Amino acid sequence: MRRSMSAAGAAIVLASLITAAGPAAAADTTASCTPGIEILPGLAGSTGSTAVGFGTGGIVVGDSAGLPVYWTGAEHTVHAVPLPAGFDRGSVKAVSAKGLMVGTATRTSDQAVVAFTHQRGSTTSEPLTAPGKEGRFADVDVNESGRVVFADGGVAKEWVNGKVVRELPVPADAIAGSEVTSLNGINKRGDIVGTVSGSYFDAENDIMVTKTFPVVWPAGGGYPPYSLQVWNGYHSSFVTVGRDIDDRGRVVGLEDYYYRNDPKLTPAVWKKPYDALPTDPGRAKGYHDLELSGSSPTTNVAVGTATNFEESWPSSFQAVYWPGKGEPLVLPFPAGTPGVPLSRAFAATDDDRVAGVITDRETRDSKAVVWTCASKQAYAPKG
Repeated sequence: MRRSMSAAGAAIVLASLITAAGPAAAADTTASCTPGIEILPGLAGSTGSTAVGFGTGGIVVGDSAGLPVYWTGAEHTVHAVPLPAGFDRGSVKAVSAKGLMVGTATRTSDQAVVAFTHQRGSTTSEPLTAPGKEGRFADVDVNESGRVVFADGGVAKEWVNGKVVRELPVPADAIAGSEVTSLNGINKRGDIVGTVSGSYFDAENDIMVTKTFPVVWPAGGGYPPYSLQVWNGYHSSFVTVGRDIDDRGRVVGLEDYYYRNDPKLTPAVWKKPYDALPTDPGRAKGYHDLELSGSSPTTNVAVGTATNFEESWPSSFQAVYWPGKGEPLVLPFPAGTPGVPLSRAFAATDDDRVAGVITDRETRDSKAVVWTCASKQAYAPKG
């Protein structure tokens, strides 16, 4: 039987499961932080929550019960974010320094998707785009100064104060007819990373040629975008994505390969001046696959998920912490976690916090989680 947990109940359980951690505040540093695993309470009646991003003042953003939420304070009090009118599911993806939240919302009746904004303290959320069919993997981001990026119907756009300030061009070397399929991140400076995809039928060789690759658009416009190099291209089995860009311009992501029930996830890292193939930081011991999903702004840390597949399904996965050099490490599960737990990591901060989710393998009930002082908890599994 699944049971929901109130904020007070979560705090009691945590006291017996994990090391107590102080308030998650910007003043924390890696040297002074206290290692802990903080389980964030969900909305009343929820059986699933995920934390995907951080804001200033200890704000954490994500979703609970399929609805957009954010958490505040040392107790991680959960707050529901209103959905745009007519939409019934969604998630907050990111938040600016001044509390401008961005997310995506879905309408169950026709699976239409919109990007939306919500200013903390407001009673409403505003749709940023017209309803479209971007799909369940549509992404949106906002940087500290409030610049919002989203791929709207194949057109990459940047907004400031709710108005489009520029459209981002497809690189000149992309396949004719290519579109921007997603914008995945924007750093403090305003550099943007996204994904471009295009295809055509090669009649001479009787094959469909497809190329999906990451692109970086420099801040401010006036400069051509960088097409990031990929290990394998021109075949639909390979999709290479840049998931995040830090303040130094480093991009982290993955090559996603799938052909005849044979998946493979390879972590990828690109550095300026983006004139070389990505580097592969390796795997966490005992895991065959790894994807990188997020990075800290300036400390060179990247986080993601290590995975093992069984008959093309992820049979086990665990949150990954990569310091930027050496082998990828994994983050622990809360002490006393029953059964075989699963976890993923999506975002990291300069003060050494990591946001993600822990899932019960049997019930599939998931809880949003924050690892504090993550570098002091990360370890190399025995394999």
